[in-house]
Amino acid sequence: MRVFGIDPGSARTGYGCVQSDGTRHRLVACGAISIPVSNSFPQKLQIIHAELATLLAEHRPDCVAIENLFHAVNARSALKLGHARGVAMLAAVEAGLPIVEYTPAEVKQSVVGYGRAEKKQVQSMIQLLLGLSAPPMPHDASDALAIAVCHLHKMNLRGIAGPEVRPRAARATSWRAFRLPR
Repeated sequence: MRVFGIDPGSARTGYGCVQSDGTRHRLVACGAISIPVSNSFPQKLQIIHAELATLLAEHRPDCVAIENLFHAVNARSALKLGHARGVAMLAAVEAGLPIVEYTPAEVKQSVVGYGRAEKKQVQSMIQLLLGLSAPPMPHDASDALAIAVCHLHKMNLRGIAGPEVRPRAARATSWRAFRLPR
């Protein structure tokens, strides 16, 4: 399975494509779409859309995983991020690809094991998981790769990739820790 991860942003949008056989993940491509500050906001959105459409056509993933907007301190920043997410989703829909969304905490939990991990921790774990000689740069690219890897991990946990990659069930240590399977 090939997953294309997107970390949207109006100044820089990270992307990362990961191929997986269900047990090992391999880097296909990663980077960031950087937009000159001098461009108008509509021009920035057009560049993000055009670049992502080209990348999706080039790498032909099976699905797109994108970071979900969870909250922002500044309303103006949240609106700009929402627009960037919108054009990224539009590029995926136009390519005929299914879209899945994950919050930053879900991505960090899935990749690092801690929902409040720092960017450097995510970057180091992505380097380790993908067997890279150096951490992916910039942070936007490693975040996009983390989103793609998060989706691959979630699929494996659901048993979509096949029975050989199903995780072992966690053992409850007390009745309070017991959870019924979903």
